Amino acid sequence: MKGAIVFGGAGFIGTHLLRTLAESGAPLRLVSVDIVAPGVSVPGVEYVIHDIRTPIPDRFAAGIDRIYDLAAVHRTPGHKPHEYYETNVAGAVNACAFARRNDLSEMLFTSSIAVYGPGEDRKLETTTPVPTSDYGRSKLLAEHVRREWQEADGARKLAIVRPAVIFGAGERGNFTRLAGALKRGMFLYPGRRDTVKSCGYVGELVRSMDFVMTMPERSILYNFCYARDYTIEDICNTFGEVAGLPAPRGVMPHPLMNTAAVPFEIVSKLGLRNGIDRERIAKLVTSTNVEPGFLNAAGYRYETDLAEAIRRWRAESPALV
Repeated sequence: MKGAIVFGGAGFIGTHLLRTLAESGAPLRLVSVDIVAPGVSVPGVEYVIHDIRTPIPDRFAAGIDRIYDLAAVHRTPGHKPHEYYETNVAGAVNACAFARRNDLSEMLFTSSIAVYGPGEDRKLETTTPVPTSDYGRSKLLAEHVRREWQEADGARKLAIVRPAVIFGAGERGNFTRLAGALKRGMFLYPGRRDTVKSCGYVGELVRSMDFVMTMPERSILYNFCYARDYTIEDICNTFGEVAGLPAPRGVMPHPLMNTAAVPFEIVSKLGLRNGIDRERIAKLVTSTNVEPGFLNAAGYRYETDLAEAIRRWRAESPALV
């Protein structure tokens, strides 16, 4: 690889990916394209502010032979329906047009397990996608756009990864909120203790990307998460064992959680956004049960498990956990 361009490089996963590429020792040209400036810059990376909803300038392609496409509108709920398609699908069209014009033949795209839709059943790469959210539908459409690009030329390589919940330094989502609630002694299991929450460490995700991009297959689709089915209770117990965080204070029944969320929804509609609503609660009590079938079959060896990942996260961000 001569160089790589990372769409969405200023984000959580993009920053870890660019840091790993920059530290590889190879003389690479690394370009980050994002709609915002990075919170933490990686030395040696060229940062460009650009909106991928618009055509991508060809000048970005000099010295580049691989695309990592991570850019997305992903928070759900949290955006109007059209916003998911404008970024996730239009961005796919523009990324593929950029690749065609500049004869770039390698692309890795981060999709989502949201394409499978909700349900307690185990999701494999062979599971038929039935997305129920605009985010999931837009990600599935974006996969189709990229497959059309790859299938038009057998020399092109496309890897699509569907990550489960990803955590690590710089993540400001589920795991960070969970750690904060445990730290304050305010966490109650939402609905039950045995909800499966497939997850993976961001450093391990980046390692898996390198693993699949060195494989000879020209088209790869893979789920990413740990092979073990971690439940919410497993995750809380591991936070306790590794970081000394207090155990949850019990279980809050699902109906009670829904009742408690109603006032927050009313306040949110009045303009005071708070992120608490019944749709998010439904996500908390529903398993995300994913199997990394491709990685298992290909012989991928995980460098970490949940406990080791939290140790590494804690070493990098001690104030969080």
